[in-house]
Amino acid sequence: MATSKKNQKVNPIYVVSGGKGLAGNNMVQSLLVQYPNNNVPVIIVPHMTEEHQLISLVKKVKDENGLIAHTMVNRHLRYFLNDLCREKGVRCIDYMGELADYLDETLNIPSLQYPGLYRETNQEYFDRIEAIEFTLNHDDGLNPVKLHKAEIILTGVSRSGKTPLSVYLAMYGWKVANIPLVHGIDPPKELFEVDPRRVFGLTISPGQLISHRMKRLMSINDTKNTNYIDERLVMQEIRNANFIFEKGGFTVLNVSNKPVETTANEILNLMSNRFEYRKRRLESPYQEDTSS
Repeated sequence: MATSKKNQKVNPIYVVSGGKGLAGNNMVQSLLVQYPNNNVPVIIVPHMTEEHQLISLVKKVKDENGLIAHTMVNRHLRYFLNDLCREKGVRCIDYMGELADYLDETLNIPSLQYPGLYRETNQEYFDRIEAIEFTLNHDDGLNPVKLHKAEIILTGVSRSGKTPLSVYLAMYGWKVANIPLVHGIDPPKELFEVDPRRVFGLTISPGQLISHRMKRLMSINDTKNTNYIDERLVMQEIRNANFIFEKGGFTVLNVSNKPVETTANEILNLMSNRFEYRKRRLESPYQEDTSS
């Protein structure tokens, strides 16, 4: 009886790199996605910088009848790996070789041959992407067990502006989490376990908070939720939030009638006075340089 394709063993693809292997993996995955429900094992092998590492790897891949796809930018190691694969009968795809050889022949510029240089020179961009992903994954109380990994933590009652402020800060490379405070429900214990100097409690005037909440109810066609905008209950929520701020020793910021940019500047000024951080200027990350 023939083996079904579903249960058929698929030989692995080893993505080999002198850096992290992200570029090579992206290229492999961009092709594999064209084959729905494939079960091809893809194994990233980063930081290959020595011949003996490549020798051991090629032996392993040969034993598994696998394939090597690599993005080696070091010319010597690239040639070494290609020759070794030919010698050992291992299938090998060199993503960089042909283009690198072309550039070597046509450009009168010596190649740096430094793995991971693209990511290093674009680190600010990658930091921003990582911060945005972190912030979205820790919005509105998500993943409180990972609260200690946040650089900035915002907390406050519903519609006090936590999410837009979180996203705004994330656009400048800050990993932000926000924790909603709901009257009658204890906040996560992790909120009181992190460094309180990183936690900012957002307070707001009852009138403005009710106004924000009314707009929210109208946008979702839920105008019957009168408790959400009841002045007495709203004031009770604000008092409860202030009690939690005091209990945790958090920095309290009044966001009434303030644009997001102003509150963000207040937070970053306080953070720069409290901690040693890499410099992050609070200006548009997409602002063009007009000095030239």
